[in-house]
Amino acid sequence: MEMKNSSTPKGFNTLTPYINVKGALEAIEFYKRAFGATEVGRISMPDGSIAHAELQIGDSRIMLAEENAQWGNVSPQTLGGSPVALCIYVENVDAVFAKALEEGATITGDMEVKDQFYGDRAGSLTDPFGHKWSIMTHLEDVSFEEMQKRMDQMFSVYK
Repeated sequence: MEMKNSSTPKGFNTLTPYINVKGALEAIEFYKRAFGATEVGRISMPDGSIAHAELQIGDSRIMLAEENAQWGNVSPQTLGGSPVALCIYVENVDAVFAKALEEGATITGDMEVKDQFYGDRAGSLTDPFGHKWSIMTHLEDVSFEEMQKRMDQMFSVYK
């Protein structure tokens, strides 16, 4: 039986994303409106900017901070994009995706919401702060072998 590491604080999982944003105050409000996040707490710099904040989304927590070059904290906007996507499972992907778009997110590439070969209904978007999100609702458990078959079939139309 695997036990949770006692060095992990209450409310956290072993792996917790820490994102840097330009406009942390606005980002907190966006994540509340778009994803139903609740603010756990924040620490502010003397100028009022966010040095550290924690948000709860479902059973997971994310941490965020205002971009700060002195500390090496740069945002996707400064970097020209992000190679990382945050994945979030929700009860109704269509509703959450639509709400995020309404709040200012944009569809990433051609990744509108649709049923995927890997068993989720999913779509990808980029929030107004440059972070990519994969929004998903789980539909069925699919083995890696079955996923490979489905992917091969999906790409066979391009041969």
